[in-house]
Amino acid sequence: MSTESTDRRIALVTGASRGIGRAIAESLARDGLFVIINYQSNEAAAQETLAAIGGSQHGQLMQFDVSNEAAVEAAIKTISEQHKRLDVLVNNAAVAIDGLLMRVKTADWHRVLETNLSSAFYLCRGASRLLLKAKESGRIINLTSVVGESGNAGQASYVSAKAGLIGLTRSLAKEFASRGVTVNAVSPGFIETDMTKQHLAGDARQQLISQIPLGRVGQPQDIAAAVAFLASPAASYITGQVLRVNGGLLIG
Repeated sequence: MSTESTDRRIALVTGASRGIGRAIAESLARDGLFVIINYQSNEAAAQETLAAIGGSQHGQLMQFDVSNEAAVEAAIKTISEQHKRLDVLVNNAAVAIDGLLMRVKTADWHRVLETNLSSAFYLCRGASRLLLKAKESGRIINLTSVVGESGNAGQASYVSAKAGLIGLTRSLAKEFASRGVTVNAVSPGFIETDMTKQHLAGDARQQLISQIPLGRVGQPQDIAAAVAFLASPAASYITGQVLRVNGGLLIG
């Protein structure tokens, strides 16, 4: 950990070893924040993220399972002890296990809800004292999804978790507003990541692109730019909102 980190705003980005999480870490680091890069198991990829943001002068790795309540509490305690502050929490970690409702296993339902929704609850609750102490510099940004607003066949667990994040965002926005802490969500459309590549190939990909008014699948940097804006002083009067970054796929 760099001693300089305590003089800068501190951000924790979950699921930051690759994809959207890595792009968010890079964007926040460019804006001068010290970024704590959470990952669960892929240390090599997390090290690549750390290198991408400029090394230990600009961030650090922190391995823990966001769906494990005790692990989250331990991580927040470590952040408090090492940095004495946390200004920005980005709940990005997610997993999707798709299937028609009649075939969804209960264990898979719980895994998706725990990873995508309960994790945000654990992190927001655990980090609340540090974030409230940060006052006007405090930010919570939750990554939801276009399907969390529109619904999607074969994704009952994923959609439920992402819709739940919107409710959590709005409730916490009202709870934390009196201390100047803002809570918002970013709702990506279909973004070029490993997760979407598994579900979108060939004709299915082209059919999807035909439904997007801007005519392309988004890039992780599109989401990172929105997160960086919401984390910045320029967004200090925005709270309880869902910022859609979907190329026009969902409007209204």
